[in-house]
Amino acid sequence: MKVGLHIADFTWEGGPAALGGRLGEIAVKAEQAGVDRISVMDHVWQIGNLGPPEHEMLEAYTALGWLAARTERVKLLTVVTAVVYRDPGLLAKAVTTLDVLSGGRAMLGIGAAWNEAEASGLGLFFPPLAERFERLEEALQICLQMWSGDDLPFDGKHYHLARTLNSPQSLSRPHPPILIGGAGEKKTLLLVARYADACNIFDSPDLARKLDVLRGHCAAEGRDYAAIEKTVQVRFNLGPNGENVQQTIEHLHELAGLGVTVAHGTLIDVGSLRPLDLMAEQVIPALEKF
Repeated sequence: MKVGLHIADFTWEGGPAALGGRLGEIAVKAEQAGVDRISVMDHVWQIGNLGPPEHEMLEAYTALGWLAARTERVKLLTVVTAVVYRDPGLLAKAVTTLDVLSGGRAMLGIGAAWNEAEASGLGLFFPPLAERFERLEEALQICLQMWSGDDLPFDGKHYHLARTLNSPQSLSRPHPPILIGGAGEKKTLLLVARYADACNIFDSPDLARKLDVLRGHCAAEGRDYAAIEKTVQVRFNLGPNGENVQQTIEHLHELAGLGVTVAHGTLIDVGSLRPLDLMAEQVIPALEKF
């Protein structure tokens, strides 16, 4: 099992002036610890379960560019891009740029978006849910077309591109891996089976059932279920002195038994850097055994 670090809280000691340096330190230390990938949220305000909207939040793709400059090995992505915040042609260009400048380490994490309050607050486009899912599927088709080298027009229901030229082309071939976030059984997991290289499902009691639903969609779409990376969104709380490390390892072992290949999540108190030492010394070595 691999570990991914999701950095979602930027309210750290020292405030905005120290934020860039600390974010770089976290990324370097995470890479040294053996973390496989690092992600940030695609939000413009902090979300409610982590803090008030006034807390610090960085724009996702600018932050990933900074992380690319500070690291050498880890994959980089959003968990996940709100499809309606950027037109698909520009999104494909942003991910391609990240991939080229990072030496082929970009992934496209994408979903249908949900935070209407921040979208309304900053005037971002936020159509009804059904339309967001239609746009999500078209965006996936556009990104794949641009990464294929085909520069023909794209004429969809919502998006109309006169020429899908993408130069330079991504270093990742055939394209940067696509991860779709969410566990909706009728639409989201169907799109995973149809287009994605990875899913991202929350760690919950119905996880096994969600994976079974994905397996069924794969069968219907003629897709190899085993070829899709099973990523689960977790919350790593190792305790101030590592008192929760063994419990965390045991739970990750349970997830591996369900076929989960990547445990990707937030690390409590990551801004202090100490939890990354615990990850390096105890958690990641244990995961190499299963």
